[in-house]
Amino acid sequence: MPKEKYDPPDPRRMYTIMSSEDAANGKKSYWAELEISGRVRSLSSALWSLTHLTALYLGDNSLSRIPPDIAKLHNLVYLDLSSNKIRSLPSELGNMVSLRELLLNNNQLRVLPFELGKLFQLQTLGLKGNPLAQEIMSLHQEHDGTRRLLSYLLDNLAGAIKHVPTEQPPPRSWISLQEPEQTRASALFSVMCYNLLCDKYATRQLYGYCPSWALNWEYRKKCIMQEILGCNADIISLQEVETEQYYSFFLPEMKEQGYDGFFSPKSRARTMSESDRKHVDGCAVFYRTEKFSVVQKHTVEFNQLAMANSEGSEAMLNRVMTKDNIGVAVLLEVRKEMMELSSGKSLQGMEKQLLLVANAHMHWDPEYCDVKLVQTMMFLSEVKNIVDKATRSLKLSSVSGDTNGIPLVLCADLNSLPDSGVVEFLSAGGVDCTHRDFKELRYIDSLTNFNCNGKNGTSSGRITHGFKLQSAYEDGIMPYTNYTFDFKGIIDYIFCSRPHLNVLGILGPLDPQWLLENNVSGCPHPHIPSDHFSLLAQLELLLPNLPQVNGLHLPGRR
Repeated sequence: MPKEKYDPPDPRRMYTIMSSEDAANGKKSYWAELEISGRVRSLSSALWSLTHLTALYLGDNSLSRIPPDIAKLHNLVYLDLSSNKIRSLPSELGNMVSLRELLLNNNQLRVLPFELGKLFQLQTLGLKGNPLAQEIMSLHQEHDGTRRLLSYLLDNLAGAIKHVPTEQPPPRSWISLQEPEQTRASALFSVMCYNLLCDKYATRQLYGYCPSWALNWEYRKKCIMQEILGCNADIISLQEVETEQYYSFFLPEMKEQGYDGFFSPKSRARTMSESDRKHVDGCAVFYRTEKFSVVQKHTVEFNQLAMANSEGSEAMLNRVMTKDNIGVAVLLEVRKEMMELSSGKSLQGMEKQLLLVANAHMHWDPEYCDVKLVQTMMFLSEVKNIVDKATRSLKLSSVSGDTNGIPLVLCADLNSLPDSGVVEFLSAGGVDCTHRDFKELRYIDSLTNFNCNGKNGTSSGRITHGFKLQSAYEDGIMPYTNYTFDFKGIIDYIFCSRPHLNVLGILGPLDPQWLLENNVSGCPHPHIPSDHFSLLAQLELLLPNLPQVNGLHLPGRR
């Protein structure tokens, strides 16, 4: 467990009594600590309403039991129950996840509830003077004994509650947003975006509230595959896919299900030995081969772009170039059979219909909002280059420079909240060069290369892109896509370009009531294999109208 700074309460507790004069003058008192002493045998139920308490001293009394309602004191950091006559502890004590110190010395405890293992922030656990099993005491007396004992309890919790297993989460509901277009031909397909939580990041140090067996990759990968196949999407964009797992697990499994894929690891892989390289994570895109065929595959390395476009900017070299995040883009051709099946019309004579799928994972650190914004600008600029080159080389009828000539689906873990410069840039089509997320660092000269119109497009003081992007998940439909103990928020997105693509429906959030009732303080969880929730959207691709002369379709230009 991470050892953040924790200052225990001063054992030399001092008390002051408010004078009658102060009370009469309306002076307010604030106290976050409470001591109850005097050989007390039972506790008043009124105590459990004092939810503001951070420290509670109940030592040196005659308590034989602790009511389950103690868990209502969810802000408690310090709890002293030493030197009582307590024979057993309520399992609800395990829900008091703010606790850093729990003193149970000199009681009559013979067993500990396995639920205590959920106290992942606990740094001190006092157990001396209890008739506990030798196995428990030996574990506790080892080096780093508190952590070892908590891990043991948490890992055995599932076995202890097999008779009353944690309820499976209910299915996430489907939210319909609009009906398909009736007046013109269209093709329907679905897109999934999912950060898997790479094995090397799934540690007890980061996710101390999750049993180690549920963090184990062999367990999680089965649950992840169930999630992916359960969504049954036509296009699947994944982040944090380990190189070896892509080739040994995901690609073979997905090919069996009728998909093919493309993967690129983070840039650091190119400097590593073969044995180390296989543990580097990256981004993958899978597509259903009966609906799409691949035309081009691209990898976008942000550190290479930063180096090539630094224009003397120290921030670009020192902050952006040092991060090895990447993006991938796959240019797909929509199979004519799928379009005809979906639209119910013969499309004889229609030129090839392309779709560009882009997938990226931006830098994680909240302190580097400038880097995330620059990486996003780089990615959109490269996606535009891919569209322009494909339009020219494939001799499509779209006018060169029309960014919206090929429809775009952008999936990403942006590591950025909806009010960030990253999301503003994508949604609004640009941001000011003075945006707060640049942190007043000197980026302006280096960013002109990523502008929609290159160096000629900076007169307005904005960096722009030419895509008309709409987020599939709007208006706070998902309260969070990343759900951990320390952070809960929206950082994963599916964007699609208008006017070619409409969002018909999306997969809604997991029922928050289930999380509450099962005291799920964060993910991963035995039933939720990643710290991210998957996104799933059904999209409608509007097909171009075929030219007609006297009611006859003319073939489109090849």
